[in-house]
Amino acid sequence: MHYGKTLFPLFGFLAGIVFTMLIFISYSSKHSSLAAFFELPQQIKSVNLNKKFDFAGEEVPLNDDTRERLDRELSVNAYWQSTTLLNLKMAHKYFPTVEKILAEYGIPDDFKYLAIAESGLRNVSSSANAKGYWQFMKPAAQEVGLELSEDVDERMHIEKATRAACNYLRRLHERFGTWTNVAAAYNVGPTAFAKTMAEQKENSYYDININEETSRYVFRIIAIKEIIRNPSDFGYYLEDEHKYKSDASLRQVTVTSSIPSLADFAHQYGVTYRMLKFYNPWLISSKLSVAPGRQYTLLIPEK
Repeated sequence: MHYGKTLFPLFGFLAGIVFTMLIFISYSSKHSSLAAFFELPQQIKSVNLNKKFDFAGEEVPLNDDTRERLDRELSVNAYWQSTTLLNLKMAHKYFPTVEKILAEYGIPDDFKYLAIAESGLRNVSSSANAKGYWQFMKPAAQEVGLELSEDVDERMHIEKATRAACNYLRRLHERFGTWTNVAAAYNVGPTAFAKTMAEQKENSYYDININEETSRYVFRIIAIKEIIRNPSDFGYYLEDEHKYKSDASLRQVTVTSSIPSLADFAHQYGVTYRMLKFYNPWLISSKLSVAPGRQYTLLIPEK
């Protein structure tokens, strides 16, 4: 038997393992953060449902159906880390403005979480061409008085769009009676929501069988609310330095005549065209036409 030939590969294999371990130990001793990283346990556990949940002060009736629907949305959003972390950052930036306007119009504070469910508090466009923070379709936006023109889209103006949303939510509440129903109707549309309620002879969102998107919608808002209000309960920690800043340091410039070039206008105030658009996303072209008697307020960052 040829023991030498048999043992040689074994010795080589063991030497390779020992060499690799020595390198890892040496590297870990120099990089304690890496060693600490490997000591961190990954904890993925079910969310806590042993409590009362509500939307706008209206308690969620938990039964087998609603409990599973709420569990789904809490689980999805709790473990949708990148999106949820960004939602926390955007909330710090925009909630002060939204909260103030909601209170002014007598709309429950919980509707600020609806804006997150709709857009993540960003000026996004949907496949159905809904736009802005509150995701207004063009006809609905015009109905509540938002300007949509070649140069201006006020669906992307946080204050004006929020005021328009408040007026729309008031109308829905007059029609559907509860704020939970209002949120559902906001998603699916008041005509479709009313038709579904009438066909099924029900008067509560929680008791109707409706399309999956709307069936999940109010529970998604409640889940977002729970996580935003109690981030550490879900493993989210955000230092102040990482929160997005509000626009409090901006100055307002009133414009009463047309601006042929927003680039020139921006440079006159010592800012770039990009930053002008960043702080005024409702400006959707490279110019601003101002009709007689009209005026606009542009936000300009202080130098």
